[in-house]
Amino acid sequence: MSAPPVSALKARIQADMKSNLRAGEKLRLVTIRMLLAAITQREIDERTATTDTAVLQILEKLVKQRRESATQFAAGNRPDLEAKELAEIALLQAYLPTALSPAELDALIGEALAGTGASSMKDMGKVMAALREK
Repeated sequence: MSAPPVSALKARIQADMKSNLRAGEKLRLVTIRMLLAAITQREIDERTATTDTAVLQILEKLVKQRRESATQFAAGNRPDLEAKELAEIALLQAYLPTALSPAELDALIGEALAGTGASSMKDMGKVMAALREK
């Protein structure tokens, strides 16, 4: 029985964990271990190997949780814990693809509208399908 294939993103995260372990970077190591634990938990829950898309979903969820925690710590006058959460957000976002700027997004939407010939809200499905591909 062969081992299930590892997503490229998960392999990169595992390699980063090993290099941070050797370098002794504690915050990075703790954050990456937490991320890998979330990935492993999802694999166990779903009984399948995770894909890059699933890993990205996990990353987005963890970033959202950290943002909410940082907001709570700021409201509770705990700048030390807020700073820790913000540092973890920065580390996790390094694995996420860069977001499109509003101008880039507008350009993609314009291209999709022109390419699909959409003229009303009834054509929204065609436009969304074209945007998903890009």
